[in-house]
Amino acid sequence: MNTPRANRIRLDLYTQEGYSRGRSGLIVLLWWFVQGTLFRFSLHQMYGWRRWLLRLFGAEIGRKVKIRPSAKFTYPWKVAIDDFSWVGDSVEFYSLDTITVGKHCVISQKSYLCTGSHDLTDVRFGLITKPITIKDGVWIASDVFVYPGVTLEEMAVVSARSTVTNNVPAEEIYAGTPAQYIKHRFLHLSAVGK
Repeated sequence: MNTPRANRIRLDLYTQEGYSRGRSGLIVLLWWFVQGTLFRFSLHQMYGWRRWLLRLFGAEIGRKVKIRPSAKFTYPWKVAIDDFSWVGDSVEFYSLDTITVGKHCVISQKSYLCTGSHDLTDVRFGLITKPITIKDGVWIASDVFVYPGVTLEEMAVVSARSTVTNNVPAEEIYAGTPAQYIKHRFLHLSAVGK
């Protein structure tokens, strides 16, 4: 299409100048091969094996973390997952920037943690990356999309199929697209104590 608006974005000018993947191209390719074979086809209960593979490629993985074999990590050296957290089937860590997951967190199946986007005002569609921080006790339910730069505070919950565009405060439940406040996670517990 040859409209004036179509000429405002020039993908032929796109570069990743100034962006670092954090490892050489050879290491990136080696990881993608390992992830697509040794990691992906490991048996369900081989959590220790997958932890070892991720650590081998620079991820910081805590004690007894459970990661399913269909989970994907773009660059594991930009990922830290603390003790006793779970990562479900087909979760994607699009780790162009750092993704930090606290202790006792659950990231349920098909959720997508996205640290990269593009500058919509840049004719070259320049790459923008921002870290994601998930603090202790957070539950991200099934098929949730988390935007770059988002922090989920301690014990926050995001309901299934939500899109998280902003930070989620501690102990609050958010749902929807974009995710909005629903209620306090432990409201019933504070009422019992009165």
